Amino acid sequence: MESMTRTVAELVAARWDDHRPGLRCEDRTLTQHQVAAGAAARAALLADLLPPGAVPHVGVLLDNTEEFPLWLGAAALAGAAVAGINPTRRGPELARDILHTECPLLVTERAHLPLLAGLGLPWGSPRASAVERGGVRLLVTDSPEYAALLAPYADAVPDPSRAAPADRLLLYFTSGSTGAPKAALCSQGRLAAAGQALVRQFGVRADDVHYICMPMFHGNAVIADWAPALAAGAGVALRRRFSASRFLPDVRRFGATYFTYVGRAVQYVLATEERVDDRDNPLRLGFGTEAGAVDAAAFERRFGVRLVEGYGSSEGGAAIQWAPGTPQGAVGPAGPGLVVLDPATGRECPPAVFDSAGRLLNGEEAIGELVNRGPNPFEGYWRNPAAEAERRRGGAYWTGDLFYRDADGYLYFAGRTDDRIRVDGENLAAAMIENIVARYEGAVAVAVYAVPDPVTGDQVMATIAGTFDPVGFTEFLAAQPDLGTKMAPRFVRVVERMPVTATNKIHRALLRREGYACADPVWWRPQGEEGYRRLTDADTEGGVGGEAPTTRGAAAQ
Repeated sequence: MESMTRTVAELVAARWDDHRPGLRCEDRTLTQHQVAAGAAARAALLADLLPPGAVPHVGVLLDNTEEFPLWLGAAALAGAAVAGINPTRRGPELARDILHTECPLLVTERAHLPLLAGLGLPWGSPRASAVERGGVRLLVTDSPEYAALLAPYADAVPDPSRAAPADRLLLYFTSGSTGAPKAALCSQGRLAAAGQALVRQFGVRADDVHYICMPMFHGNAVIADWAPALAAGAGVALRRRFSASRFLPDVRRFGATYFTYVGRAVQYVLATEERVDDRDNPLRLGFGTEAGAVDAAAFERRFGVRLVEGYGSSEGGAAIQWAPGTPQGAVGPAGPGLVVLDPATGRECPPAVFDSAGRLLNGEEAIGELVNRGPNPFEGYWRNPAAEAERRRGGAYWTGDLFYRDADGYLYFAGRTDDRIRVDGENLAAAMIENIVARYEGAVAVAVYAVPDPVTGDQVMATIAGTFDPVGFTEFLAAQPDLGTKMAPRFVRVVERMPVTATNKIHRALLRREGYACADPVWWRPQGEEGYRRLTDADTEGGVGGEAPTTRGAAAQ
């Protein structure tokens, strides 16, 4: 643990001869030794299957089964890399992910085979000892053929000597709002260092159990959950797919002490039926992003577990850690090199100014893009120089995220760069408005975003999952002391369940694209009126938010 140049392969091999429980999935338990042995067997198989001269990439199209971490360990030992393939993508998009990452091997399970049918991929011979160059060989983990392939390697011993810190280990797709996702790179050295840093930050112990309920094809689950468990020799418990109703039973069953979350997972857990014994659980910490202050406080009250909100760009180019003394609503203090810059001028934005109620008074000049001018571990994207150039500008790392900084140096998240809302010439922070609207009693989940203004700029639109009373909502907004005069949503879409991506993040691109031209009920507050009323076809035909939409509006009665 002393050296920050260790490889993931060394961490995998260190679990050899450790016979404590190491990996649990459903009713199956592997010891730490069995996990290391399983990784070694797959590494040996991988070495034999990779064609000479092929890019050493393994596509993994799996739910959170034990095979996923075993193949992560195998890739580390073999000096190869895992490309996490998102099973929620379909057709040409799925084929593009597999082809773009140049994977000669694709590890999957029978449940996902229908996704691969008809993709037109150059499948290699399933019985060949090596894959033809340009072909893709399928390994189906719950098939007899797979067990037979692995059997000759049962006595393999993990050998970390083939790995180096600079070896590429992960290719994980970041979900951009436009265009195809980008495959961010992560080396063995970076992942090992990240895991060890989290061990120190949270005091992870060997007797901890990390509950991985977020999808492992995404960087969060691997970097923030699996890696620190591996570094500390802690146990891992897997949930095949996130389930809010199974969250607490799983935590108790596995004795989980630590978990990570992304997006709205915390809200879904809070929406489950509350019980008097909810605080009877072994959890001591949750670590993630986008829970929001309201939900984090509610989670701690109900379950007795503190949620630590952090910020880290998916690519690893910038990070903010919460620290004692961080003001409510702030993410944490700006570390060395972190600045908020005006993207148009490249100049540093002035500090935020708040009134006595906490309203941001100078969003127009204070909100800018978070930039890391210091050293950072961003390692680029796989074969995407244009995307890399967008991130690396002027010797700095541009995150693509909007922030503002107070006079004491604390940073506040304002949204993605495409979440910027400009009303009457004033820049508004979508994240700040969301945090306010989230206090509304009927809201289970909230998203705030821009829709076009008929003259210039934007109007504020909110989507609320839950119940909505237009009179009560109007009164609620009027009672919020930190709601600025431009912040009140002009439109409110009410949904039964918030649309989310495969990683439980709100699907903002979809919400922005649909605007108020959707099948769900939409309420709006016309210019000059105090309260909200239902949006009708007559309203949409009048172009209330820009050009009159051609799609039938939300007036279905």
